[in-house]
Amino acid sequence: MIKPYATVATGYTVYSDVEFMNFPAGEAHFKIGSAAQEQTPSHIIITGTDANDYMRAGLWIDYAHQHGHKVSAVIPYLPAARADRGEPFGAKVYANMINSLEADQVICFDPHSPVITTLINNLTIIDPADSLAKWLQLFGQRYDGIIAPDAGAVDRATKAAKTFGVPLYKAGKKRDFETGKLTGFHCEELPADGHYLVVDDICDGGGTFRGMAAATGLAKENLDLWVSHGVFSGAAGELTKHYGKIFTTDSHPGHNNPEVNASVLPIASIIPAYL
Repeated sequence: MIKPYATVATGYTVYSDVEFMNFPAGEAHFKIGSAAQEQTPSHIIITGTDANDYMRAGLWIDYAHQHGHKVSAVIPYLPAARADRGEPFGAKVYANMINSLEADQVICFDPHSPVITTLINNLTIIDPADSLAKWLQLFGQRYDGIIAPDAGAVDRATKAAKTFGVPLYKAGKKRDFETGKLTGFHCEELPADGHYLVVDDICDGGGTFRGMAAATGLAKENLDLWVSHGVFSGAAGELTKHYGKIFTTDSHPGHNNPEVNASVLPIASIIPAYL
């Protein structure tokens, strides 16, 4: 999904007067109306992984540059960040595509891999800890601890624990890389009457989070889940059996999976301070 934005006196507004289209031969294009022509291009938000959206973004940025404007590409979920090694090198392919947009700035949110971040030009990284703390305070959420569901989540969970001023608890698992099967879930002992937030960057099918929740032995009322990017595929809807509340952003189209019914933090509400 792609959303072009413009600057206006009160902040940021969607260009409602833009219509993306394709020529009969298939090439991407867009029509821009008079209302949009009176505004100044500011940034474009690209969510998900559809290569067609990156083509449209490139056209939009070219339009902005032709009119003498700088424009930022907000790509909160960096595609292929989990394909940051091996053959094919998916992270490099997507990074090359992002660089080809020639945006004056690229903004991402809580990237999964440090590898892909080194491949993208003019990159600004938004750390989720401050945004997470402020947003959850609006919900009146208070926690007795933060849980890192596996070794890969420890760094971001540690930052969240420091931000909230609560203890960090570590969990773990084993993965059979031949089959992808997860086993051996375990978690540090938790006070049974506590209220805890599990923190990680990506939830796909949710197997890690379901297995970890079962390993704690806690009721769903004692566990909430924050993931920066809610892909929520496959059996992700079963997360509601293990977690009282699930929080994410709208960085990926999967965030609106009705079976998960997550509370969603809009990326557009975070980025103005970084533009």
